[in-house]
Amino acid sequence: MGAALTRYRLIAYVVGVVLIVLVAIGMPLKYLGHDDTVVATVGPAHGFLYMIYLVAVFDLGRRAGWSLRRMVLVMLAGTIPFVSFYAERKVTGWLRGPDRAPAGPPLARQRS
Repeated sequence: MGAALTRYRLIAYVVGVVLIVLVAIGMPLKYLGHDDTVVATVGPAHGFLYMIYLVAVFDLGRRAGWSLRRMVLVMLAGTIPFVSFYAERKVTGWLRGPDRAPAGPPLARQRS
């Protein structure tokens, strides 16, 4: 289950960052600056990455024996800015225990 958790953590961070870029940069540029370039490029990328996120959550949830309700709630976390980061922390805590949860994002720990 460790590899499934790592895959989930990585895609949760990627989806979270891309969604923030889309909402915080792309949407204001589109509606206030009348330039939809960012939305036109980042929007489809987020959609594709979100599908990968759904598969990663499903895989992790099945391996961990989650209920359908928990799995759907974690899946929905990728649709609200910043919530995927919170959900990733919670999921890591559920699976590793609060005393074994890492302090930072997976990429930051690997570089140390």
